[in-house]
Amino acid sequence: MRFEIVGKNVEITEAMRSQIEEKLTGLEKYLLVDGNTVARVVARVYPNSQKVEITIPTKVGTVRAEVIQDDFYAALDLAMDKLEDQIRRQKTRLSKRHREHLAKAFIDETVHEEENEVPVRTKIVQADKMSLDEAILQMELLGHSFYVYTDEETNKKAIVYQRDLGGYGLLEVQD
Repeated sequence: MRFEIVGKNVEITEAMRSQIEEKLTGLEKYLLVDGNTVARVVARVYPNSQKVEITIPTKVGTVRAEVIQDDFYAALDLAMDKLEDQIRRQKTRLSKRHREHLAKAFIDETVHEEENEVPVRTKIVQADKMSLDEAILQMELLGHSFYVYTDEETNKKAIVYQRDLGGYGLLEVQD
């Protein structure tokens, strides 16, 4: 990442420049940027305060922070906090959007690796009595793709699951 550091009503000192470059270089591992990306930093001095504006275009979108503070270094620290928060939110959005595809890819890879192996992990679950709506709610709260329960109406074991095409499916056990 390259840096474009501009001072308005202030001359950017070497200490200010090195501090900015050091902090922004630490963000590179979190951002989707290449060597040609230009991070623009504008430092402005007002009569009673100083302002720091940081703009970084990434492959996903632009992250930007603007902070006014009494001290330049305090403003820089607060701007970095804002940028880190934006990056975290952006990564969370991306991971939520692509979670299903990543999970399928991971499952496919795992299946290919373990084709000839016997399952080594066994988990015992207790099928509590509840309605279908409660089972769906429990499945969503746990973040699982299926949930085993005993149906209140039929008193039989059942499995509710999320369908790949959306919605839910229900497997009922026949005696």
